[in-house]
Amino acid sequence: MPESSSSGPKYGMIPPPSRTVIRPAGKVLKRTPGAKRIRGKELATFTRQFAEMLAAGIPILASLDGLYDQTGNDNLRNMILEIKTSIEDGHPFSEAITAYPDVFDDLYVNMIRAGEMTGQLPETAMRIAEFLEKNAKIKRKVRSSMAYPLAIVMIALAITSLMITFIVPVFSEMFEGFGAKLPGPTQFLVNVSRGFRRWVPYAAVFVVAVVFAFKKWQRTRSGAYMIDRMMLSCPIAGTLIQKLALGRFARLFAQLTNSGVHILSSLEILAGATGNAVIGRAIRNAAGPVQGGAKLSECLRSCAYISPLMIHMMSAAEKTGKVSDMMLNVADFYDDEVQNMLNGLISLMEPMLIAFLGIFVGGIVICMFLPVFKLTEAAGVM
Repeated sequence: MPESSSSGPKYGMIPPPSRTVIRPAGKVLKRTPGAKRIRGKELATFTRQFAEMLAAGIPILASLDGLYDQTGNDNLRNMILEIKTSIEDGHPFSEAITAYPDVFDDLYVNMIRAGEMTGQLPETAMRIAEFLEKNAKIKRKVRSSMAYPLAIVMIALAITSLMITFIVPVFSEMFEGFGAKLPGPTQFLVNVSRGFRRWVPYAAVFVVAVVFAFKKWQRTRSGAYMIDRMMLSCPIAGTLIQKLALGRFARLFAQLTNSGVHILSSLEILAGATGNAVIGRAIRNAAGPVQGGAKLSECLRSCAYISPLMIHMMSAAEKTGKVSDMMLNVADFYDDEVQNMLNGLISLMEPMLIAFLGIFVGGIVICMFLPVFKLTEAAGVM
Protein backbone atom coordinates (compact mmCIF):
# COMPACT_ATOMS: atom_id res chain seq x y z
CA MET A 1 0.00 0.00 0.00
CA PRO A 2 1.26 3.53 -0.68
CA GLU A 3 2.86 5.35 2.22
CA SER A 4 1.89 8.81 3.27
CA SER A 5 4.07 11.77 2.50
CA SER A 6 4.95 12.15 6.20
CA SER A 7 7.11 9.04 6.03
CA GLY A 8 9.13 10.27 3.08
CA PRO A 9 8.82 9.99 -0.70
CA LYS A 10 8.74 6.18 -0.79
CA TYR A 11 5.57 5.31 -2.65
CA GLY A 12 6.66 1.70 -3.24
CA MET A 13 8.35 -1.14 -1.43
CA ILE A 14 11.04 -2.20 -3.88
CA PRO A 15 14.29 -0.25 -3.31
CA PRO A 16 15.64 1.64 -6.32
CA PRO A 17 18.30 -0.25 -8.26
CA SER A 18 21.38 1.43 -9.68
CA ARG A 19 19.71 1.16 -13.08
CA THR A 20 16.05 0.73 -13.83
CA VAL A 21 16.45 -2.51 -15.72
CA ILE A 22 19.58 -4.63 -15.60
CA ARG A 23 19.86 -6.63 -18.79
CA PRO A 24 21.71 -9.96 -18.50
CA ALA A 25 25.45 -9.41 -18.88
CA GLY A 26 27.05 -11.28 -21.71
CA LYS A 27 23.71 -12.40 -23.08
CA VAL A 28 22.67 -11.55 -26.60
CA LEU A 29 19.43 -9.57 -26.52
CA LYS A 30 16.80 -10.95 -28.84
CA ARG A 31 15.52 -8.73 -31.62
CA THR A 32 12.31 -10.64 -32.05
CA PRO A 33 10.88 -10.70 -35.59
CA GLY A 34 7.54 -8.92 -35.71
CA ALA A 35 8.11 -7.39 -32.25
CA LYS A 36 6.11 -4.26 -33.01
CA ARG A 37 3.14 -6.30 -34.14
CA ILE A 38 3.39 -8.45 -31.00
CA ARG A 39 3.43 -5.36 -28.81
CA GLY A 40 0.51 -3.70 -30.53
CA LYS A 41 -1.88 -6.59 -31.03
CA GLU A 42 -1.00 -9.54 -28.84
CA LEU A 43 1.09 -8.50 -25.85
CA ALA A 44 -1.95 -7.33 -23.86
CA THR A 45 -3.78 -10.59 -24.59
CA PHE A 46 -0.70 -12.64 -23.65
CA THR A 47 -0.33 -10.70 -20.38
CA ARG A 48 -3.99 -10.98 -19.41
CA GLN A 49 -4.14 -14.71 -20.09
CA PHE A 50 -0.88 -15.19 -18.21
CA ALA A 51 -2.26 -13.25 -15.21
CA GLU A 52 -5.54 -15.19 -15.21
CA MET A 53 -3.70 -18.51 -15.26
CA LEU A 54 -1.46 -17.46 -12.38
CA ALA A 55 -4.47 -16.20 -10.42
CA ALA A 56 -6.10 -19.60 -10.92
CA GLY A 57 -3.11 -21.25 -9.21
CA ILE A 58 -1.45 -22.61 -12.36
CA PRO A 59 2.38 -22.60 -12.11
CA ILE A 60 4.37 -20.33 -14.40
CA LEU A 61 5.77 -23.11 -16.59
CA ALA A 62 2.34 -24.69 -17.05
CA SER A 63 0.89 -21.25 -17.83
CA LEU A 64 3.52 -20.69 -20.51
CA ASP A 65 2.76 -24.13 -21.97
CA GLY A 66 -0.91 -23.18 -22.19
CA LEU A 67 -0.11 -19.84 -23.82
CA TYR A 68 2.20 -21.58 -26.27
CA ASP A 69 -0.63 -23.88 -27.37
CA GLN A 70 -3.19 -21.05 -27.64
CA THR A 71 -1.02 -18.58 -29.54
CA GLY A 72 -1.20 -18.54 -33.31
CA ASN A 73 1.68 -16.10 -33.83
CA ASP A 74 4.84 -18.09 -34.61
CA ASN A 75 7.12 -15.30 -33.40
CA LEU A 76 5.32 -15.12 -30.07
CA ARG A 77 5.29 -18.91 -29.77
CA ASN A 78 9.06 -19.09 -30.26
CA MET A 79 9.58 -16.33 -27.71
CA ILE A 80 7.37 -18.10 -25.15
CA LEU A 81 9.33 -21.30 -25.68
CA GLU A 82 12.66 -19.54 -25.12
CA ILE A 83 11.34 -17.79 -22.00
CA LYS A 84 10.15 -21.14 -20.66
CA THR A 85 13.59 -22.65 -21.32
CA SER A 86 15.25 -19.77 -19.48
CA ILE A 87 12.97 -20.28 -16.47
CA GLU A 88 13.73 -24.00 -16.48
CA ASP A 89 17.42 -23.06 -16.31
CA GLY A 90 16.75 -21.31 -13.01
CA HIS A 91 16.07 -17.70 -14.05
CA PRO A 92 13.02 -15.82 -12.73
CA PHE A 93 10.39 -14.70 -15.22
CA SER A 94 11.43 -11.04 -14.90
CA GLU A 95 15.01 -11.90 -15.88
CA ALA A 96 13.94 -14.19 -18.72
CA ILE A 97 11.93 -11.44 -20.44
CA THR A 98 14.77 -8.88 -20.21
CA ALA A 99 16.33 -10.65 -23.20
CA TYR A 100 13.52 -9.27 -25.39
CA PRO A 101 13.63 -5.44 -25.11
CA ASP A 102 11.70 -5.07 -28.38
CA VAL A 103 8.69 -6.71 -26.72
CA PHE A 104 9.03 -6.12 -22.96
CA ASP A 105 10.06 -2.56 -22.15
CA ASP A 106 11.51 -1.27 -18.87
CA LEU A 107 8.06 -0.58 -17.46
CA TYR A 108 6.92 -4.15 -18.04
CA VAL A 109 10.10 -5.71 -16.66
CA ASN A 110 10.21 -3.57 -13.51
CA MET A 111 6.59 -4.18 -12.66
CA ILE A 112 7.02 -7.93 -13.10
CA ARG A 113 10.18 -7.86 -10.98
CA ALA A 114 8.34 -5.94 -8.25
CA GLY A 115 5.46 -8.41 -8.41
CA GLU A 116 7.85 -11.33 -7.96
CA MET A 117 9.56 -9.71 -4.96
CA THR A 118 6.27 -8.84 -3.23
CA GLY A 119 4.57 -12.14 -4.04
CA GLN A 120 1.89 -10.37 -6.11
CA LEU A 121 2.83 -11.52 -9.59
CA PRO A 122 -0.76 -12.38 -10.71
CA GLU A 123 -2.08 -9.01 -9.53
CA THR A 124 0.83 -7.15 -11.09
CA ALA A 125 0.46 -8.95 -14.41
CA MET A 126 -3.24 -8.06 -14.41
CA ARG A 127 -2.39 -4.38 -13.83
CA ILE A 128 0.03 -4.48 -16.76
CA ALA A 129 -2.65 -6.06 -18.96
CA GLU A 130 -5.17 -3.38 -17.97
CA PHE A 131 -2.66 -0.64 -18.75
CA LEU A 132 -1.74 -2.12 -22.14
CA GLU A 133 -5.41 -2.51 -23.06
CA LYS A 134 -6.21 1.04 -21.94
CA ASN A 135 -3.24 2.42 -23.84
CA ALA A 136 -4.19 0.50 -26.98
CA LYS A 137 -7.76 1.81 -26.70
CA ILE A 138 -6.56 5.41 -26.54
CA LYS A 139 -4.29 4.88 -29.55
CA ARG A 140 -7.19 3.41 -31.52
CA LYS A 141 -9.34 6.42 -30.66
CA VAL A 142 -6.66 8.87 -31.78
CA ARG A 143 -5.98 6.97 -35.01
CA SER A 144 -9.64 6.58 -35.86
CA SER A 145 -10.25 10.26 -35.16
CA MET A 146 -7.39 11.29 -37.47
CA ALA A 147 -8.23 8.80 -40.22
CA TYR A 148 -10.96 10.92 -41.83
CA PRO A 149 -9.01 14.21 -42.03
CA LEU A 150 -5.94 12.41 -43.36
CA ALA A 151 -8.04 10.63 -45.95
CA ILE A 152 -9.50 13.94 -47.16
CA VAL A 153 -6.06 15.53 -47.41
CA MET A 154 -4.64 12.53 -49.28
CA ILE A 155 -7.57 12.55 -51.71
CA ALA A 156 -7.08 16.27 -52.34
CA LEU A 157 -3.35 15.79 -52.99
CA ALA A 158 -3.96 12.81 -55.26
CA ILE A 159 -6.63 14.61 -57.34
CA THR A 160 -4.50 17.73 -57.60
CA SER A 161 -1.41 15.77 -58.68
CA LEU A 162 -3.36 13.84 -61.33
CA MET A 163 -4.96 16.98 -62.74
CA ILE A 164 -1.70 18.91 -62.87
CA THR A 165 0.26 16.00 -64.33
CA PHE A 166 -2.16 14.63 -66.94
CA ILE A 167 -5.18 16.90 -67.51
CA VAL A 168 -3.70 20.40 -67.49
CA PRO A 169 -1.09 19.57 -70.21
CA VAL A 170 -3.85 18.33 -72.53
CA PHE A 171 -5.81 21.57 -72.12
CA SER A 172 -2.60 23.57 -72.54
CA GLU A 173 -1.78 21.96 -75.89
CA MET A 174 -5.35 22.44 -77.08
CA PHE A 175 -5.37 26.14 -76.23
CA GLU A 176 -1.93 26.73 -77.71
CA GLY A 177 -3.18 25.24 -80.98
CA PHE A 178 -5.65 28.09 -81.26
CA GLY A 179 -2.90 30.66 -80.75
CA ALA A 180 -4.89 32.55 -78.14
CA LYS A 181 -3.43 34.18 -75.10
CA LEU A 182 -4.39 32.30 -71.97
CA PRO A 183 -5.98 34.10 -69.02
CA GLY A 184 -3.66 34.83 -66.10
CA PRO A 185 -4.97 32.13 -63.74
CA THR A 186 -4.84 29.52 -66.50
CA GLN A 187 -1.32 30.51 -67.53
CA PHE A 188 -0.20 30.27 -63.91
CA LEU A 189 -1.70 26.79 -63.65
CA VAL A 190 0.05 25.73 -66.90
CA ASN A 191 3.38 27.03 -65.55
CA VAL A 192 2.85 25.12 -62.33
CA SER A 193 2.10 21.96 -64.30
CA ARG A 194 5.26 22.29 -66.37
CA GLY A 195 7.39 22.97 -63.34
CA PHE A 196 5.80 20.11 -61.46
CA ARG A 197 6.49 17.59 -64.22
CA ARG A 198 10.03 18.86 -64.65
CA TRP A 199 11.11 19.14 -61.04
CA VAL A 200 9.03 16.47 -59.29
CA PRO A 201 11.80 13.78 -59.44
CA TYR A 202 14.30 16.17 -57.85
CA ALA A 203 11.70 17.37 -55.36
CA ALA A 204 10.93 13.78 -54.40
CA VAL A 205 14.61 13.07 -53.75
CA PHE A 206 14.89 16.29 -51.75
CA VAL A 207 11.83 15.47 -49.65
CA VAL A 208 13.11 11.95 -48.93
CA ALA A 209 16.49 13.36 -47.89
CA VAL A 210 14.85 15.97 -45.63
CA VAL A 211 12.58 13.38 -44.02
CA PHE A 212 15.52 11.02 -43.46
CA ALA A 213 17.62 13.80 -41.89
CA PHE A 214 14.66 14.93 -39.78
CA LYS A 215 14.03 11.40 -38.50
CA LYS A 216 17.69 10.98 -37.63
CA TRP A 217 17.73 14.32 -35.80
CA GLN A 218 14.49 13.42 -34.04
CA ARG A 219 16.16 10.34 -32.53
CA THR A 220 18.78 12.49 -30.81
CA ARG A 221 18.05 13.78 -27.31
CA SER A 222 18.29 17.45 -28.29
CA GLY A 223 16.21 16.94 -31.44
CA ALA A 224 13.45 15.07 -29.63
CA TYR A 225 13.34 17.74 -26.94
CA MET A 226 13.12 20.64 -29.41
CA ILE A 227 10.45 18.93 -31.52
CA ASP A 228 8.34 18.02 -28.49
CA ARG A 229 8.66 21.53 -27.13
CA MET A 230 7.51 23.03 -30.44
CA MET A 231 4.61 20.59 -30.57
CA LEU A 232 3.55 21.55 -27.04
CA SER A 233 3.58 25.21 -28.09
CA CYS A 234 1.07 24.64 -30.92
CA PRO A 235 -2.31 26.24 -30.13
CA ILE A 236 -4.60 23.19 -30.32
CA ALA A 237 -2.37 20.20 -30.98
CA GLY A 238 -0.12 21.22 -28.07
CA THR A 239 -2.98 20.99 -25.58
CA LEU A 240 -3.98 17.59 -26.94
CA ILE A 241 -0.40 16.27 -26.76
CA GLN A 242 0.01 17.64 -23.24
CA LYS A 243 -3.14 15.89 -22.01
CA LEU A 244 -2.12 12.63 -23.66
CA ALA A 245 1.30 12.76 -21.98
CA LEU A 246 -0.09 13.72 -18.56
CA GLY A 247 -2.74 11.02 -18.72
CA ARG A 248 -0.11 8.44 -19.59
CA PHE A 249 2.15 9.70 -16.79
CA ALA A 250 -0.65 9.50 -14.21
CA ARG A 251 -1.71 6.00 -15.22
CA LEU A 252 1.84 4.66 -15.33
CA PHE A 253 2.68 6.23 -11.99
CA ALA A 254 -0.39 4.65 -10.40
CA GLN A 255 0.42 1.23 -11.86
CA LEU A 256 4.05 1.38 -10.72
CA THR A 257 3.01 2.51 -7.24
CA ASN A 258 0.45 -0.29 -6.95
CA SER A 259 3.10 -2.80 -8.00
CA GLY A 260 5.45 -1.71 -5.22
CA VAL A 261 8.09 -0.06 -7.38
CA HIS A 262 10.12 2.57 -5.51
CA ILE A 263 9.38 6.15 -6.48
CA LEU A 264 12.92 6.78 -7.76
CA SER A 265 12.73 3.77 -10.06
CA SER A 266 9.26 4.89 -11.11
CA LEU A 267 10.53 8.35 -12.05
CA GLU A 268 13.36 6.87 -14.08
CA ILE A 269 10.92 4.70 -16.00
CA LEU A 270 8.33 7.46 -16.42
CA ALA A 271 10.90 9.91 -17.78
CA GLY A 272 11.17 7.80 -20.92
CA ALA A 273 7.63 6.46 -21.07
CA THR A 274 5.42 9.55 -21.21
CA GLY A 275 5.99 9.97 -24.95
CA ASN A 276 7.15 13.59 -24.58
CA ALA A 277 10.77 14.60 -23.98
CA VAL A 278 9.89 17.93 -22.31
CA ILE A 279 7.67 16.38 -19.66
CA GLY A 280 10.10 13.47 -19.40
CA ARG A 281 12.98 15.86 -18.59
CA ALA A 282 10.90 17.53 -15.87
CA ILE A 283 10.21 14.12 -14.32
CA ARG A 284 13.87 13.14 -14.55
CA ASN A 285 14.98 16.41 -12.95
CA ALA A 286 12.59 15.79 -10.05
CA ALA A 287 14.36 12.56 -9.06
CA GLY A 288 17.22 14.36 -7.26
CA PRO A 289 15.08 16.54 -4.97
CA VAL A 290 12.69 13.63 -4.30
CA GLN A 291 15.62 11.48 -3.24
CA GLY A 292 16.51 14.24 -0.78
CA GLY A 293 13.05 14.10 0.76
CA ALA A 294 11.10 16.66 -1.27
CA LYS A 295 7.55 16.02 -2.41
CA LEU A 296 7.11 15.09 -6.05
CA SER A 297 4.29 17.58 -6.51
CA GLU A 298 6.54 20.46 -5.43
CA CYS A 299 9.37 19.27 -7.69
CA LEU A 300 7.09 19.19 -10.75
CA ARG A 301 5.48 22.57 -10.04
CA SER A 302 8.25 24.47 -11.87
CA CYS A 303 7.48 22.76 -15.20
CA ALA A 304 5.05 24.87 -17.19
CA TYR A 305 3.68 21.82 -19.01
CA ILE A 306 2.65 19.97 -15.85
CA SER A 307 -0.88 21.26 -15.35
CA PRO A 308 -1.97 22.88 -12.06
CA LEU A 309 -4.69 20.23 -11.82
CA MET A 310 -2.07 17.47 -11.84
CA ILE A 311 0.01 19.26 -9.18
CA HIS A 312 -3.02 19.93 -6.97
CA MET A 313 -4.32 16.35 -7.16
CA MET A 314 -0.87 14.88 -6.55
CA SER A 315 -0.32 17.16 -3.56
CA ALA A 316 -3.65 16.09 -2.06
CA ALA A 317 -2.80 12.43 -2.69
CA GLU A 318 0.58 12.81 -0.96
CA LYS A 319 -1.18 14.13 2.14
CA THR A 320 -3.72 11.31 2.26
CA GLY A 321 -1.39 8.51 1.13
CA LYS A 322 -3.74 7.47 -1.70
CA VAL A 323 -1.41 8.34 -4.56
CA SER A 324 -2.28 5.46 -6.87
CA ASP A 325 -6.06 5.93 -6.55
CA MET A 326 -5.80 9.66 -7.17
CA MET A 327 -3.50 9.23 -10.15
CA LEU A 328 -5.87 6.71 -11.73
CA ASN A 329 -8.69 9.25 -11.38
CA VAL A 330 -6.49 11.92 -12.97
CA ALA A 331 -5.62 9.55 -15.82
CA ASP A 332 -9.29 8.81 -16.47
CA PHE A 333 -10.03 12.54 -16.45
CA TYR A 334 -7.36 13.29 -19.03
CA ASP A 335 -8.46 10.36 -21.19
CA ASP A 336 -11.97 11.78 -21.26
CA GLU A 337 -10.59 15.24 -22.03
CA VAL A 338 -8.59 13.86 -24.96
CA GLN A 339 -11.64 12.07 -26.34
CA ASN A 340 -13.80 15.18 -26.02
CA MET A 341 -11.16 17.30 -27.75
CA LEU A 342 -10.85 14.80 -30.59
CA ASN A 343 -14.62 14.68 -31.05
CA GLY A 344 -14.80 18.47 -31.13
CA LEU A 345 -11.91 18.77 -33.57
CA ILE A 346 -13.40 16.20 -35.92
CA SER A 347 -16.78 17.93 -35.86
CA LEU A 348 -15.06 21.21 -36.74
CA MET A 349 -12.62 19.81 -39.28
CA GLU A 350 -15.09 17.83 -41.39
CA PRO A 351 -16.89 20.82 -42.96
CA MET A 352 -13.64 22.77 -43.20
CA LEU A 353 -11.88 19.95 -45.06
CA ILE A 354 -14.80 19.44 -47.42
CA ALA A 355 -14.84 23.18 -48.16
CA PHE A 356 -11.07 23.13 -48.68
CA LEU A 357 -11.34 20.19 -51.06
CA GLY A 358 -14.11 21.89 -53.04
CA ILE A 359 -12.33 25.25 -53.26
CA PHE A 360 -8.94 23.78 -54.09
CA VAL A 361 -10.03 21.29 -56.73
CA GLY A 362 -12.81 23.56 -57.98
CA GLY A 363 -10.30 26.39 -58.42
CA ILE A 364 -8.15 24.22 -60.68
CA VAL A 365 -11.17 23.23 -62.76
CA ILE A 366 -12.24 26.87 -63.16
CA CYS A 367 -8.72 27.87 -64.21
CA MET A 368 -8.74 25.17 -66.91
CA PHE A 369 -12.11 26.15 -68.31
CA LEU A 370 -11.61 29.93 -68.33
CA PRO A 371 -10.16 29.85 -71.88
CA VAL A 372 -13.22 27.95 -73.12
CA PHE A 373 -15.10 31.24 -73.08
CA LYS A 374 -12.50 32.59 -75.51
CA LEU A 375 -12.49 29.59 -77.84
CA THR A 376 -14.90 31.27 -80.27
CA GLU A 377 -12.74 34.37 -80.49
CA ALA A 378 -9.56 32.28 -80.85
CA ALA A 379 -11.07 30.23 -83.67
CA GLY A 380 -11.85 33.38 -85.66
CA VAL A 381 -15.60 33.10 -85.38
CA MET A 382 -15.85 36.51 -83.72
